[in-house]
Amino acid sequence: MADRAALAAFLRARREALQPEDVGLPRGRRRRTGGLRREEVATLCDMSADYYSRLEQPRGPHPSEQMLAALARGLRLSLEERDHLFRLGGHAVPRRVRREDHVDPGMMRILDRLEDTPALVMNHLGETLKQTRPAVALLGDATAYTGLTRSAHYRWFTDPASRLIRPESEHTEQSRLMVADLHGAYTRDGAHSRAAELVDALIEKSSEFADIWRKRPVLGPACAPKRFLHPQLGTLDLHCQTLVDPDQSQRLVVYTATPGTESHTNLRLLSLLPDHLSQNRAVPGR
Repeated sequence: MADRAALAAFLRARREALQPEDVGLPRGRRRRTGGLRREEVATLCDMSADYYSRLEQPRGPHPSEQMLAALARGLRLSLEERDHLFRLGGHAVPRRVRREDHVDPGMMRILDRLEDTPALVMNHLGETLKQTRPAVALLGDATAYTGLTRSAHYRWFTDPASRLIRPESEHTEQSRLMVADLHGAYTRDGAHSRAAELVDALIEKSSEFADIWRKRPVLGPACAPKRFLHPQLGTLDLHCQTLVDPDQSQRLVVYTATPGTESHTNLRLLSLLPDHLSQNRAVPGR
């Protein structure tokens, strides 16, 4: 059973410990108290301010696992804090094989400061965990997928539409990079892992993947420059920088352009595009 009073106290303490700067929000001149406001936390957690307020009072409903996961992300909780939150909410602690779904707090702090830049956090299976708004405008909302299609690797080899964002001349090399990336995850995780599940499914569904897999490609240390085809802004020549967390289960991917170029100008326009112009396109990962 959920411990509502303890849950409320824990949420309040974590909210008051977070500063606006920690989550990429302006402090503003009229802020009289430290910490975040309830409505700010609700926005970060993608829930209504009323729902969050009732959890803190405490008079709210019994939160689901999905709501607790959203709270953990919004409040930038560590894995230990997330597990404690689930116990207070009356749910079993999520199984911890690798940090596949819970964004590393350090990664989140960096991502919060990149709100005007296309940037995203991916796990080692090519699943997008969090994106900035410009990244959604550039690549589509990659967090909306479920099942095996959550993986950009899987979509690249099973959904032809996912390749429209990249010039056809680069498809062969991109395929090799995708297989090499997944080969690294498979080597680390073993034959009874989610990486192995992806590999088995792709070998069955894609002859191209199977052919490249037999060559056992290895990923290089650098993320090469990439060319993207955007339906509104045209061709974008971008550089890709990656930051990998210590256990290699997540990476922060940031796209930039050379100052003074047309791509640099157009990249700054991504934040101005209406949300309805963002399409679900495949995130190419590396």
